[in-house]
Amino acid sequence: MGHWDHHDNSLYTMKKYIYALITLVATQIAYAQEPPQEQPTDSIGTTETLEEVLVTSASRETQRRSDVPGSIATINAKAIKETKAFGIDQLVNQVPGVFMSTSRVASNEQHFMAVRSPISTKALFLYLEDGLQIRPTSVFNHNALLEMNDVSYKRIEVLKGPASSIYGSEAIGGSFNFITKEPSDKLSGSVGFQTNDLGLSRYEFEISDRVNEKIGFYLGGFHAKRQDGPIEHSDYEKIVITFKTVFDINDTTNWTTVFDLIDYRSDMTGSLSEADFNGGNFESDQTFTEREAIAFRVRTTISTFWNNYNKTSFNFIVRDNRMDQNPSYRVRQFRDQGQLTGFGSGEINSNQFKSFVGLIQHKLDFNVANSSLIIGATADYSPQEYVAETTNIIVDPETGRNIDFTINSGDFILNYEANIFNYAGFFQYEISPLNALKITAALRYDGFEYDYNNLADDIVGVNDAVDNFNNLTPKLGVNYNFTTKSGFYANYSQGFTPPQVSTLYRNRNALRGIKPSRYDNYEIGGYFASSKIKLDGAIYILEGKNTLITLRDQDDNFFNTNAGKTRSYGVEYGITWTPIKELSLTHNGSYAHHRYIEFFDRGVDFSDTDRETAPNLLGTSLITYRKNINQYLGFSITAEHELVGKYNTSFEGQVANEDGSFDTATYDGHNVFNLRATVNYKGFEIWGHALNIFDELYAARASFNRFRGENSFTIGNPIAFHMGARYNF
Repeated sequence: MGHWDHHDNSLYTMKKYIYALITLVATQIAYAQEPPQEQPTDSIGTTETLEEVLVTSASRETQRRSDVPGSIATINAKAIKETKAFGIDQLVNQVPGVFMSTSRVASNEQHFMAVRSPISTKALFLYLEDGLQIRPTSVFNHNALLEMNDVSYKRIEVLKGPASSIYGSEAIGGSFNFITKEPSDKLSGSVGFQTNDLGLSRYEFEISDRVNEKIGFYLGGFHAKRQDGPIEHSDYEKIVITFKTVFDINDTTNWTTVFDLIDYRSDMTGSLSEADFNGGNFESDQTFTEREAIAFRVRTTISTFWNNYNKTSFNFIVRDNRMDQNPSYRVRQFRDQGQLTGFGSGEINSNQFKSFVGLIQHKLDFNVANSSLIIGATADYSPQEYVAETTNIIVDPETGRNIDFTINSGDFILNYEANIFNYAGFFQYEISPLNALKITAALRYDGFEYDYNNLADDIVGVNDAVDNFNNLTPKLGVNYNFTTKSGFYANYSQGFTPPQVSTLYRNRNALRGIKPSRYDNYEIGGYFASSKIKLDGAIYILEGKNTLITLRDQDDNFFNTNAGKTRSYGVEYGITWTPIKELSLTHNGSYAHHRYIEFFDRGVDFSDTDRETAPNLLGTSLITYRKNINQYLGFSITAEHELVGKYNTSFEGQVANEDGSFDTATYDGHNVFNLRATVNYKGFEIWGHALNIFDELYAARASFNRFRGENSFTIGNPIAFHMGARYNF
């Protein structure tokens, strides 16, 4: 950051990783490939039959969708290409029950997520690349998807509900598995450019080839930059590169390596007051808050088939990640009898970790009842460094803008090193006693050790400590397929998430004794496909114990605590109708309730009330017309409707009226309409998006500010136009 001269220069760091990439390439070419996997043919809005849909999200092994006893959606290459998304949210929000909440006006890929849970920043989701976590457990960041390269995706798989039995902790609401592209059979690639009137410009490229029969590679990335957007202090810049090599060592063994490098910097605009939001005053209160991130990941996998019945994969992962912040959500303005004093407080923080991960997984197929056994073990050692210091804020009393700050060097909020060790063993057994029936049973054991060393002893923080957590998470599921195109499933699964390290040892949180959260998920669902109609649906109940929530104290400071018991329950559904080959109509939605079952705050009983930022209704509807005029020329046009229902922003009965009664602060929800059009001619693609065509004033997220006694809003996108062009060769 510009104010922090004691941090590494990100340009130097990036050069270091590019050098590592060159070394890796040389090594891989000297040896190294994974044979192309079967590509799924299903996509959102299409009517492919169930037996053709191949997924990896449930087991790290390719299997039919109809054999997975859970709610899983695949967004494949065809859907990604057709959507022309310039944000991950435009893709995953098409999955029933998924709401990735982001503002392309102010958030710059920073986001919230809601899947079987309220819109939040909590560690309820697992983000994976090729089936492996992009961050260690207990160092979750709700903005972790900004550390991804959306150019490199072959498909995205979303598995809803706890998936801890295979993937690990934090997969409570769901897991998002981003599958990278394979090398092409011959030299190919693309160059593209995108721009919009939100201030964004983006240049992207891809190149892929097979050097020979054994070795292939893929290289893709982009540079995005935004300046002078509709809301002040919302600039950002991102450079990202993904390099993948695959090497067929012989007919039974292959070696795959994936390298990711992300360099990111963004202003942090912060939320708007109710008066500014409703009055159209989008001038930012912030002038200096920002976030920087540099993330490096390398994953290498060797897979070998010992014979027709045994396959083993060996995985090794290295992560090196740093995120520096001067966060807007920590800025607090001081007032005297309601009037600004010209002063305030905030913080700067830096969170760094390195990871060394080993994972081995073996699959054994049996000749009996089409059964198989997957067993595996993993160890993740992630040393972490975290430092947070206070800042003094200078506030303009006339405008309320935060115009400058100074760092109180040595006035620590946190300053620690923690060695995080997560070790686990797991198995999954599948058997089909009948051709139409498949039974899946899985179990995982996780152990966690946090070796915490307070570097600010006698100044701030808790004493040095070694904390251990462990958990056993089972899963049991059943699939019954009436035909190859219809069936149902049922499952019971458990999820577990340990406390985040920074959450556990932050001063006021340590005094509250933060506990691990545990969840029980009960679910039934079904699916049906014909030549014209595709249906899928699920009903679930998710029972939470010690759910972690964030509150605001009387001094306007955020703190974390456990809610005794919570319950989320609802129905998710997807419907696609294709009356003619060129036309498809899709509606994906969910209706849910998210409740406190047992929860007290400051002596007030909020049990049996609805949780905050938890919309009952979510939905996306699409009408798409596709036409290939000839072998060279084609086009598609899509009309899209996004629905977010009404939700509470405060606890029920928390907001005091002048007459002494109490209300609940709410957000009314919103309806947003978008248009997309694409023209393809030979190797050229040209597309345009018209976003929020009725210029609806809406919030990406609304929350209640207890200190101000009103809602705060993260503004959604105004009417905007986005266009792009790409040449494929």
